[in-house]
Amino acid sequence: MSQDREYFVYIMASHSRVIYTGVTNDLFRRVYEHKTRKTRGFTNRYNVIHLVYYESTDSIHIAIQREKQIKGWLREKKVQLIESTNPDWNDLAAEWYP
Repeated sequence: MSQDREYFVYIMASHSRVIYTGVTNDLFRRVYEHKTRKTRGFTNRYNVIHLVYYESTDSIHIAIQREKQIKGWLREKKVQLIESTNPDWNDLAAEWYP
């Protein structure tokens, strides 16, 4: 198993600030899938297409543990996490794709 792998815990949001927390090993691809509505379900239904927070680690186990931790928090704490680095809820991936 490669030691240089990177894993991401990320939070996506809609214009009305519905939020979704996920984990991936390819943030660029996964955000693209959300933005282009490639996956059915919650994020597609609620138009959750803006990347508002992410963090990375080199351990899939830590990433999954962190995702579960964040998902277990009350909304208020998730909002505080987002606003600690992105107070205006800007789309961090706004210029990633042509």
